[in-house]
Amino acid sequence: MPSAAPDSTTTSCLPCRQPVISRTLVLLFAIAAGISVANVYYAQPLLDALAADFGIATASVGMVVSATQAGSTLALLLLVPLGDLLSRRRLMLWQAAALAVFLLAVAASDSVWMLLAGMLAVGMLGTAMTQGLISYAATLAPPQERGAVVGTVQAGVVIGLLLARVVAGALADVGGWRLVYLCSAAMIVATAAGLARMLPPAPVSAPSMRYAQLLRSMAGLLLRERVLQVRGVLALLMFAAFNIFWSALVLPLSAPPHAMSHGAIGAFGLVGVVGVLGAARAGRWADRGLAQHATGGALLLLLLSWLPLAFTNTSLWALVAGILLLDLGGQMIHVTNQSLILRAHPQAHSRMIGCYMMFYAVGSGGGALAATHMYAYAGWDGVCLLGAAVSLAAVLWWWVTLRLMPRN
Repeated sequence: MPSAAPDSTTTSCLPCRQPVISRTLVLLFAIAAGISVANVYYAQPLLDALAADFGIATASVGMVVSATQAGSTLALLLLVPLGDLLSRRRLMLWQAAALAVFLLAVAASDSVWMLLAGMLAVGMLGTAMTQGLISYAATLAPPQERGAVVGTVQAGVVIGLLLARVVAGALADVGGWRLVYLCSAAMIVATAAGLARMLPPAPVSAPSMRYAQLLRSMAGLLLRERVLQVRGVLALLMFAAFNIFWSALVLPLSAPPHAMSHGAIGAFGLVGVVGVLGAARAGRWADRGLAQHATGGALLLLLLSWLPLAFTNTSLWALVAGILLLDLGGQMIHVTNQSLILRAHPQAHSRMIGCYMMFYAVGSGGGALAATHMYAYAGWDGVCLLGAAVSLAAVLWWWVTLRLMPRN
């Protein structure tokens, strides 16, 4: 169905000056997004310490990560859309302050339930800040630079995600898992100070709906916006393929012939820093009208990555090559998707991001679940075949829907 302009329930933009965003401000957005998203992933390398400290059974300690991810999903539905209703600047600062408080609460936890409640809140606020910063930067950027700006901020997200596990492990070795959250709270306070000093007001929208109407309007965006529908399904398939790999990787690497430690396995995530380059470049290509070309190339990289990944059991160099292709292709697709869906309706950017990231959540969860089941059934070869099949489905979806999309 063709894209339509927002209906009467959507906020209407008031006259405002042409948005301008400096390189320094873009860098601040990228740093702040990286620091905020890291909070969603700090717990993953700390699970053994948390299990020992709170007496949680090893089989059940995964609920700590589940609480954080549940918070992330709630943020996409309940908090991220607020950027279209409230002052984005004020919203970012309030969320940063609340995130610092809940990080301190996690560090001070003396019961499992306090820990889980804190992790739920940290997941919500960390995700809300991250996605809010992306939509804020996109709103401030001139249309001809929007893709490059989104790509740079997304590069900050990638770096924050990759470094979160490394930083958490290093700090925990020095002073225990509580030090991780104390340091994170301090970083968030410093980030909030920088944001308070440098953030300009985003173009203001006149709120013509209540909060409940705002949330209901997200369903309308999903039903109306063809770009959101097409690129959302593409994101679902891409993130499913991505998580099929990362969720199953620990299984072959921890077993013979590699028998690697968890720390060594986690270090392979740093190979994905090449995705930062892909994210920045893809945004610039989208600004130049090459979004579909960038998407096609990125999807081929995603599909081809499974060939070297299939040789993981016999060659770690093949594993590294596969990770390079997988992360480069994945980040290019992600940034191109965001650049395209944020071209229209600046008054709905936050809701568009929230809707788009729901596709991400479904794909990530489904990919992780499918990966472990496939490994149990058919081993690493089965995982690679599954990942290649999902990647091929993404290529075919892009090809079939290409005629429905803007050529650039």
